Amino acid sequence: MTNMIQAAKNQVADLTQAAYERAAAAGALPAGAAVKATVEIPKDTAHGDYASSFAMAGARALHMAPRAIAQTIVDHLELEGSYFNKVEIAGPGFLNFTLGPRWYGEVLSTIETEGPGYGSGTEGGGKKVMVEFVSANPTGPMHMGNARGGVLGDTLANVLARDGWDVWKEFYVNDAGNQINKFARSIYARCMQLTLGEENYQFPEDGYQGGDIRELAQGFLAQEGISFPGDTAEEDWLEQMAQFGLERNIPKMESDLNKYGIQYDKWFLESSLHSSGYVEDTVSLLTDKGWTYEKDGALWLNTTELLKKKYLAEGKSQEQVDKLDLKDDVLRRANGFYTYFAADIAYHRNKLEERKFDLAINIWGADHHGHVARLQAALDGLGLDGSHRLVIVLMQLVNLLQDGKPVRMSKRTGKAIALHDLLDEISVDAARYYFNNRAATSPLDFDLDLAVRQDSENPVYYVQYAHARICSLVARLAEEDRAAVPAAAAVDAAVLVSPEELALVKSLAQFPEELHLAARDYDPSRINRYLTALAGDFHRFYNACRLKGEEANVLGARLKLADTVRSVLANGLNLLGVTAPEKM
Repeated sequence: MTNMIQAAKNQVADLTQAAYERAAAAGALPAGAAVKATVEIPKDTAHGDYASSFAMAGARALHMAPRAIAQTIVDHLELEGSYFNKVEIAGPGFLNFTLGPRWYGEVLSTIETEGPGYGSGTEGGGKKVMVEFVSANPTGPMHMGNARGGVLGDTLANVLARDGWDVWKEFYVNDAGNQINKFARSIYARCMQLTLGEENYQFPEDGYQGGDIRELAQGFLAQEGISFPGDTAEEDWLEQMAQFGLERNIPKMESDLNKYGIQYDKWFLESSLHSSGYVEDTVSLLTDKGWTYEKDGALWLNTTELLKKKYLAEGKSQEQVDKLDLKDDVLRRANGFYTYFAADIAYHRNKLEERKFDLAINIWGADHHGHVARLQAALDGLGLDGSHRLVIVLMQLVNLLQDGKPVRMSKRTGKAIALHDLLDEISVDAARYYFNNRAATSPLDFDLDLAVRQDSENPVYYVQYAHARICSLVARLAEEDRAAVPAAAAVDAAVLVSPEELALVKSLAQFPEELHLAARDYDPSRINRYLTALAGDFHRFYNACRLKGEEANVLGARLKLADTVRSVLANGLNLLGVTAPEKM
């Protein structure tokens, strides 16, 4: 796909090199110099849109002052048929190129030709990437942190797909281990209280206290044929209750995420790793490779040595590594049960070795930061290059605000704001836009009051309104003036001369680069920032440049420009999973 900004940069380099070769052939500059110049977009484009450093970069090789070189290059430049209509010398010898009508016209025609695919790239090269996100414990409702991770992972997956990756989306269901035991014991305790009276059975201090646990207990007791507690041992009840709770909670999670616009390629059960023997097999492989040892009846991973090896390979000095407080990890407890870390290593081995993903990306909460290097190092120990093939995007917390005050949340006490409750208060569009509005590395303030406002202070409303405004404009001009949006080939881009018009075309040209950078940096919030900026540029253009009553060529060019903005706004909103309304 075409990136018109990169195309302009490439042309500056080609034009400058061709001018140098002509000057050398004419004897005006020494021949045979290899000049490594840069081409940049100046911060202040008042005197040019692209700046080449050729004259400064070539001063030593050409044995001339940079401004003299620059003047010679300008004297031998041939701009006819290029994207540029003017070149000026600035400062110590920068060559400042100003874009001409051909480039502006090609931006419009490129977007028209590529349609919904505009902005797509090939950086991924068809390689397989798994994006694993949310992966919440199935012990209670989806909450606000899951909401942020959900839209971040889903949008990142969309962005990576548009940048040429073969994308797979997965939810890892933690349906085994201590948290499931705690879940079952919480249901059991509520069942006992409902049967014997709350005063006659103490609820565990670390149990899940939410209302959902009480509902599960009531549902369990209401089953036909249940005689509780009867003669059945507590451990047998726990197994039944865990299964009962999971069979109800997992479908609810799936339903909540579907409502949120998220669908996965696979819901992967942690329990399957244990039942298949894959965790045991993975730990045996680590043992075979010499990375484990036994102590106090438990099997330990030599995480310390694995991390030292990893950090030294990354360029840390031995002195720096020696100062780190590194610790080993238990893989199998003295009671024979495998730890969550052992299962996690097995799961990621499954991703990289069994299913052969080239890259695995996980969206995790920032509280998991200490787990990142340890897991990568364990995969390195298996020979799977986890330091490069496993990418962890750490996500900071969400601060929920209402009436200007923070809303406190605690999942354990049942005071968390559930995702399904949130989506009853605000639209899916607002939720998805807001939760992706900041980079994952930044804490996010989610203002419930602002999210439902119908004005320009609400960023999703601001962007959607720009799209709807253009749809209304196009429809009104078609009805009142019989003015249809022209094809790009019929547009005279030379009539687009106002600063607002030129800035708007440049903004449109920026989309492919923003999409690529969002994929490269695993930061889909770049798309939000781009769309907000594009909407702002459109509103400024609309307020400054009249359409109705203008000459036919001016009307046609401005109408095409506006409709092109509409298509790019829809393109970007689609990446975010947000609708592009035609009326508001």
